[in-house]
This record gives sequence, structure tokens and C-alpha cells, in this order.
Amino acid sequence: MPLEQPTEERSAELISLFDEIQQQVNAAASDRASGDKPRLVAVSKLKPASDILALYQHGVRHFGENYPQELVDKAKELPSDIEWHFIGALQSNKAKMLASIPNLFALETLTSIKSANHLHNTLSSLSPPRTTPLNVFLQLNTSSEPQKAGLAPSASADSDLLALATHIVEKCPTLRLRGLMTIGSFESSTADGELNPDFEVLVKAREELVEELRRKVGSNEEFDAVVKEGLELSMGMSEDFAQAIRQGSSNVRVGSKIFGKRPPRGV
Repeated sequence: MPLEQPTEERSAELISLFDEIQQQVNAAASDRASGDKPRLVAVSKLKPASDILALYQHGVRHFGENYPQELVDKAKELPSDIEWHFIGALQSNKAKMLASIPNLFALETLTSIKSANHLHNTLSSLSPPRTTPLNVFLQLNTSSEPQKAGLAPSASADSDLLALATHIVEKCPTLRLRGLMTIGSFESSTADGELNPDFEVLVKAREELVEELRRKVGSNEEFDAVVKEGLELSMGMSEDFAQAIRQGSSNVRVGSKIFGKRPPRGV
């Protein structure tokens, strides 16, 4: 069945909205000393493949999805050079499904050694194998909200965060520790003020994690790559991406401000 093409009207609408967000991303990053431009991930969950195709034809390659089966289906249907990000809650029994997507660029919600092992074991058995390790971000609950997934943002010697990061670096060569990810609280994301405390916590957690990894792992090829390239920060969504960039985000995830309001799941 041929892929449904976007209408000219819908394409023009999506391109205009994406370009507006990209301009805001660039503006927020313009004062950063590093000069690095953050990655803009267009979050397309519950939106039709034709919407993604419209932006793909405009040159966009990074798209985010929240549901494993939806991502698998879209990855099969859409061009193979799209770089997919999985940003939804990760159940360990879904890790195999996700790891089998050849153009999965990053899994941003890893929180357990069990899921890391599922990913690594699946990737190790793929034929043909992936040409590069799968990028993984460790999700931290920087706001300490009980309803949110994520590890505690501490990299102390006995922390789950340090244990997981060490396991990936030492035991999972098919995975690459790419960075840390968080979802800021609604209150922090919509409050007036210069700094978002949830983003401050993520920045601090990165610094602490690199130091503790250095002490625990020492120098090896995988850790040296982490230090050389730096751990990314995936923080910032539709309501707070500009502030996240000003506080050092490498990767922002924007959905509704590009694609519009989403239908209820299952509709």
C-alpha cells in the first residue's frame, strides 16, 4: 500500500510551524559560549505518517515517538534515513521490539540495568548488525514527582544512576551512553524566572556522573569517548524548550507546537 502523501495545505502549515520553532531554538542558542546548536526533535506521536513525510520532505530527520508499536509501524512505512528517538515509558519487554528498528537513533528513557541488558542482547543478535552502537539517554526524575519515571538525580557511589551508567560503559558495547534526559515539572516549566530548577538539577547530575564514572571506571575506550564527546542533556519540550536551551540543553523535544493538538490515543 503506497504511503499517503500530505496535502499541500498541511505541508505548508507544518513547515511554517517547524521553521518558527527552529528560529526560536537558534535564537535561544545564540548566546551560548560553545556555539553548539541544539538538536530539535519533532515529536510526532499519534500523528499520521503523512505529517512526518511533509517535514521529511522539508529536510527534517529527527522525529520522536512515545509508543513502541507505533514507532515500529512508522519506521517500516517511512524513509529509512529518518533518525528516530524513542521518548516514551520503556518496559523491559518492549526493549527487544525497539532495538530491532535499524534507524533508531536514540532511546531516551532508559532507567534500568534489566532494560539495558534486553537492548544489548537483542542488538548483539541482529543480522546484519547495526553499524553503530545505539545511543541511550538515562532518564532522571529531577522534580521528584512520584508519578514520573526516572532515576534519582544522584550519581553517588551507591546510586542507581552510577550503577546503570557503569554497566552500560563496561558491559554493553552495543550501547553508547549519549546523555541524560528529564521532563521538567509543569510548575517549573511555566513559572516566571531566570532558571528552571529541574534543568539545574540535570546539569549538576551530569557533572557528578562524569566525575564518579572517572573514579569508578578509570580510562577505557568507552569512557574516554563519553568524556571526549560530552554527555548530552535532553531537556525542554513545547512549553520550556527556550529556557532549557539557555541552561545548556543539547536536545529539545517539541510536539504540539509543531503538529498541533493530538487526538486521544486509540481514536
